Amino acid sequence: MVATRMDPLLDRLIDLALEEDLGAAGDVTTRATVPADARAEGLVRAKEPLVVAGVDALIRVFARVDPAVTVSVCERDGARVSAGAVVARVSGRAHSLLVGERPALNFLMRLSGIATQAARFAAAVHGTRARVVDTRKTTPGWRALEKAAVRAGGCANHRCGLFDGVLIKDNHIEAAGGIAAAVAGARAAAHHLLVIEVEASTQAQVEQCLALGVGAILLDNMDDAALARAVSAVRAHEQRSGARVVLEASGNMSLERLPAVAATGVDLISMGALTHQARSVDLSMKLTLAQ
Repeated sequence: MVATRMDPLLDRLIDLALEEDLGAAGDVTTRATVPADARAEGLVRAKEPLVVAGVDALIRVFARVDPAVTVSVCERDGARVSAGAVVARVSGRAHSLLVGERPALNFLMRLSGIATQAARFAAAVHGTRARVVDTRKTTPGWRALEKAAVRAGGCANHRCGLFDGVLIKDNHIEAAGGIAAAVAGARAAAHHLLVIEVEASTQAQVEQCLALGVGAILLDNMDDAALARAVSAVRAHEQRSGARVVLEASGNMSLERLPAVAATGVDLISMGALTHQARSVDLSMKLTLAQ
């Protein structure tokens, strides 16, 4: 078996998947129809062009089902493969392969779907300064897996959670009593390695963020013309002050709109669609009885 990183959260997700599939009775079909000592090999194939992600999850599923199952990886995360490509070979007791088949494919299909979508989004901004990044709009419990799939597809990650970045959004501004109060509170609490990012939906708010000296501005739900004006103001401010300000565009983003948004000169384009709108791609596992 190819070595894979031990991830307690992934193992918990796999255990839940196996528990909901097997219930108290186990695999009644396999037990009734397949000899207990039968051995087999399974080929995991792509049934459409895709970008691979989730190979470690596939390996861990079979390890949880039966540590004696052998997994030979043919395509690693980030590989771009055509329909018919073999992604992995699994061999061992037929019972174990049949139990692990669906949970393993569910992980691989979902994560490869995200990577495949991310590759399309990354291609749309190729040659510009912009990077497409994900958000916290992820499947509960799957965030680390889905963010890894985003990277496999060529896009980048935003913060992982509420714990690793200061992002002052509209509701924080409202609850704090304004941008200035929210920024002051963040500066009092945050250590020097945390960049303070503030959401701005108008040019006036952008100017206020610049006056306060924040390190990053999220340009929220602006059309392309408004984005261009904001970028122009911020770059002029950078020339005058020597300070670097990261600009993130967010809201109402689509694959078709990405080139125009990137052309405005923003640094980041954040898209929840990277994860929450990705479809699972089609992979299958075909068994052959060992002779």
